[in-house]
This record gives sequence, structure tokens and C-alpha cells, in this order.
Amino acid sequence: MTGFQLDARLAADSVFIADGPLSQVRLMDDTRFPWLVLVPRVAAVSEWLELDGGQQRLLLAEINQAGNLIRAQQGVQKLNIGALGNIVRQLHVHLVGRHEGDAAWPGPVWGSGAAIRHTPEALADDVARWQQRLR
Repeated sequence: MTGFQLDARLAADSVFIADGPLSQVRLMDDTRFPWLVLVPRVAAVSEWLELDGGQQRLLLAEINQAGNLIRAQQGVQKLNIGALGNIVRQLHVHLVGRHEGDAAWPGPVWGSGAAIRHTPEALADDVARWQQRLR
């Protein structure tokens, strides 16, 4: 979509999986959680309310699809969905699979310890698995 540019922090912390109808689907590079991020390919948008009605419906459909895929992952007991934007202003939606006793339980994942990065091989494998699931 015209004028879309991914925020540098999102690019550094996540890896591209696929393009949905509205959003880039990205995998957070943190092995502690099954964690996807949806980034609408709409320029200069920081709030859900800045999307038009059609874009909001597309994003909701993408959240439903990605959220159901995360909920289907082994061990996931709870799905956290967040669009905070306090540090990265660009509109993006986090979908994080959680379970009792995970690295941040019961608190939020943000600010809860340092990310444990994938090895390059594991990252490539995870991306391929997510690409397969999103088809």
C-alpha cells in the first residue's frame, strides 16, 4: 500500500512471515512465547480509529485468524491481544500465546525480561511453519 514503511524497531524485533489482506504478519523474535504481530500496511496510522471501516473489518478478520492459530499451539491456555503504541507509534497488534508459568506469567510480556532470540535456523523453521499455517 502506498507510503507504508515499517517502523525500524518492529523490523529489528520481528521477522516477516506473510502479507495478509491488510497487514504484514510478523513473528516476534522471542522464543519464550508464540507471538505474532500484525502491522497494517497503511501509512502514518497510529490508532485503530484512524483506519476506515473496511480496514478495521479486515484487521479484525486478520486478528481472528492469527489468534485462532496461536490458540491452537501446544500449551497455549490464554491469548493476549494488545495494541499499545506507547513506544512504537505505528499501529500494530500483538497476539501472544500464554500459559500459566510462562516467563512473564501472570503479568504482561512487555518489559518482562530480555527476549530469547531464535537461532537463524530455528527462526527460518518457525517462519516456514507459520507460512504453512497461514495458507
